Amino acid sequence: MESLLLTIDYHDPLMLGIAFIAGFAFSRIGLPPLVGFLAAGFAFGAMGAENTPLLSELADLGITLLLFTIGLKLRVSSLLKAEIWGVASLHMLITVIVFSAILLGLGAIGMSLFTQLDLQTAAIVAFALSFSSTVFAVKTLEAAGQFGARCGRIAIGVLIIQDIAAVVFLAASSGKLPSLWAFSLLGLLLLRKPILALLKKSGHGELQILIGFVLALGGAQLFEIFNLKGDLGALFIGALIAGHPRSDELAKTLLGFKELFLVAFFLSIGLAGLPTGEIFITAVVLLLLVPLKVALFFWLFTRFRLMATTANRTSLVLANYSEFGLIVAAIAVSVGWLPTEWMLVDAVALSLSFVFASVISINTNQIFNMLQNFLKSFENPQRLAEDEAIDVGEARMIIFGMGRVGTGVYDAMNKLMPGAVLGVDFDTVVIEEHKKFGRNVITGNATNPEFWDRVNMSHKVEYALLVMPDHSAQVATIKQTRKHGFKGKIAASAKYPDELEKLQELGVEAAFNIYAEAGTGFASLTSSKFGLMTNHNDND
Repeated sequence: MESLLLTIDYHDPLMLGIAFIAGFAFSRIGLPPLVGFLAAGFAFGAMGAENTPLLSELADLGITLLLFTIGLKLRVSSLLKAEIWGVASLHMLITVIVFSAILLGLGAIGMSLFTQLDLQTAAIVAFALSFSSTVFAVKTLEAAGQFGARCGRIAIGVLIIQDIAAVVFLAASSGKLPSLWAFSLLGLLLLRKPILALLKKSGHGELQILIGFVLALGGAQLFEIFNLKGDLGALFIGALIAGHPRSDELAKTLLGFKELFLVAFFLSIGLAGLPTGEIFITAVVLLLLVPLKVALFFWLFTRFRLMATTANRTSLVLANYSEFGLIVAAIAVSVGWLPTEWMLVDAVALSLSFVFASVISINTNQIFNMLQNFLKSFENPQRLAEDEAIDVGEARMIIFGMGRVGTGVYDAMNKLMPGAVLGVDFDTVVIEEHKKFGRNVITGNATNPEFWDRVNMSHKVEYALLVMPDHSAQVATIKQTRKHGFKGKIAASAKYPDELEKLQELGVEAAFNIYAEAGTGFASLTSSKFGLMTNHNDND
């Protein structure tokens, strides 16, 4: 134990402690804690601190776990959709061309560090800026409860296409080609069932956590052996076992570890060096290009027939620069393709873009409502199958959120109102599972105004039950139901007393605490089964 402690730099606990304080402070003003972690890193860099072995290892492990958990939720078939691979490819190509021209133009007028760039270096910088942050997008989508929503699935698909492009660049820059034996890795496909069987037998405790680490790190190391990027291996192994209930459970189990390790990653970015005034000004200029990047995403998404709301939400999730872009810049600097200062420029631009993206990510609906008429003018009159009008049929009750609790509510209410209950969930995998059991369910994101534009809430619908895991999603749904004229009664669930109070303030007819009600329900069931209530009455 003593030898392990000796490997920990005495700065590490201090840095992590201050990172917590900074993250907590930024969360109090409505920004994601990761912005505070970045600010803490730059503050340490300004004081002359350097990255430590522990932080470096944790940061690398955080990225590996991040890609592994992305893989666990990945549906490879989704990448084949034109609105994903087409938009990702065209956006990258157009961004490199347009941004290169802008960077060279700024250099031609003698502006700051842009004078260092020629056509090749400008193209490399533009390529790095074309990426959006996987880390930020995942954290933003998870915080908003939108990871399985359509905008989340499309955004993650685009990011994976970008990540693949980054892996190709990294392989080319290293001068190493994948081993001829790399094709043998396809044999891993035969291990899906054995791995899932082992995962199922591992239970829900420490063995499940351990096998998650083994799969993520083992996959990364295996790909490195074949001269492939290790992170791609973690992603591949995750995708290999995706689509199984235990895979989803494993992703949730690893969430806390991934979050902790990514703190080190954001600290490491700030510790990369102290930006000068010239570097900061250059980064601010690059930040001004982010709205152009977002506008291009939105235009391409609508050209590929996404509705304006989905295109808007997805584009805003991608409204930032990427840690992979920073890696691309760092590699380009290391091989002499790019001036050294540009790695710090990218680091500062990345940090500023996170602040920008944090502000707009919490105001997505407000932005759409403000620009609704303008944004809808870009919609393609031909809609994709997933955007067709929704008919609720003969439903008198709609249940939003078909997780474990929602499923229990559905089954209970369907016994009382046979054939008159409809379930709604944004996760297509969840919907497919319910349909196998004969439940009447549809795919929809009730927090999205677009859902309410598509749905026909007939006069027959009398009740709306909200059993969604994210409180903010429930609040948004309640507001949408009232805004779109729903006159029926609403019941909603909560996990904490303050959430219960908020629901009551919104005027729902029934608000209940899941934990408290579960305890009461269990006690009632036990009493009835054991005959305790009867015995009590007899004693009276």
